[in-house]
Amino acid sequence: MNRQATTMTLWQAIDALAAQLPFSTQKVGRTLSTTLSDTHAAGGDVFRFFEGTPVRLADGAELARIDLRIKREDASQGFLVLELKGRCVPMAEVRQHYAALELIDVPRGRSLDEASTFAATLGWGRLSFGFTERNPDCLAFVAFDPA
Repeated sequence: MNRQATTMTLWQAIDALAAQLPFSTQKVGRTLSTTLSDTHAAGGDVFRFFEGTPVRLADGAELARIDLRIKREDASQGFLVLELKGRCVPMAEVRQHYAALELIDVPRGRSLDEASTFAATLGWGRLSFGFTERNPDCLAFVAFDPA
């Protein structure tokens, strides 16, 4: 698997992406040093789905999957999910960067992939951090949901 590398840490990448709003495949791709391609996913009547190649970050975290969704009708801000692998990013580290987190979703016992999700409400929208049941001590994904 071809992995791109970037000199940014996870936190620098998050800040750089938030500064890119509204999202586009070009901006996200350039920021993360990856190429985003249309997945032509089913249900693509409302959204266009783009996926990026994995990116290794300077701090040892890895963006295993980059999932960008852009509305077809009103090219809104876009919705971006970064799935993480590589080093474990514990909740304590998330809180060092985003102290005011609110629990917005909890697992319902149906799957080890369900997550406890914590969100920070920022000037541009909501930034969410998910910790799955499979590995509850390590950050599994970061989602950008612009207002």
